Amino acid sequence: MTVMIDIANAEKTFTMHLQGGIMLPVVRGVSFQVRAGECVVLSGPSGAGKSSILKMIFGNYRCDAGRIDVRHQGEMTDLARAEPRLVLNARRQTIGYVSQFLRAVPRVPALDVVAEPLVAAGLSRDQSRVRAGALLRRLNIPERLWSLPPSTFSGGEQQRVNIARGFISEVPILLLDEPTASLDAANRAVVVDLIAAKKQAGVAMIAIVHDDEIRADIADRTVDVTSFAAAA
Repeated sequence: MTVMIDIANAEKTFTMHLQGGIMLPVVRGVSFQVRAGECVVLSGPSGAGKSSILKMIFGNYRCDAGRIDVRHQGEMTDLARAEPRLVLNARRQTIGYVSQFLRAVPRVPALDVVAEPLVAAGLSRDQSRVRAGALLRRLNIPERLWSLPPSTFSGGEQQRVNIARGFISEVPILLLDEPTASLDAANRAVVVDLIAAKKQAGVAMIAIVHDDEIRADIADRTVDVTSFAAAA
């Protein structure tokens, strides 16, 4: 299978400017690959650096050393050293991200929040909304809520809108940060099925999942992040 993500000796340290410039090492020596159609789950206790690794791949955090090669537009590109414009382009075309929290423009209806990635990719608004509705229905968001902004929803409903927005994209790489954390059993099962479909479509995924049962259902491999923990 084609390698989609190749991380080699990546590391991240935070500078605590409000605490006298103290350096806080987070991870170092992060090295692993993810292939097309594979879901790699990051394991380790809270604070071990799992989310920091996802954010380095997505470009929210700039890593201090090492490489983060991502297959973008058919070529391996080191996002650790890429210009901001290239990172933004990779986010639009190559890397999707489902975080634990929904960030949406206020007052935009849930249906359009979910449809937006398809519209941005060039699909018509009507077609995008049809596909968004199908995904919201699958995630048990009632149609009466589709015209309302997600800020009016419960936490679990917001997370399902977040999941729908992330999974509707047809990008080849998907990063999942606790996608099932606030869901009930029925909707967790839907997310497991969505991940299986993405794998079948050849999408490379990295996930953080604390639920042992969900981890067993989705993981092709597990990477123990404690081996990358940086001692202060």
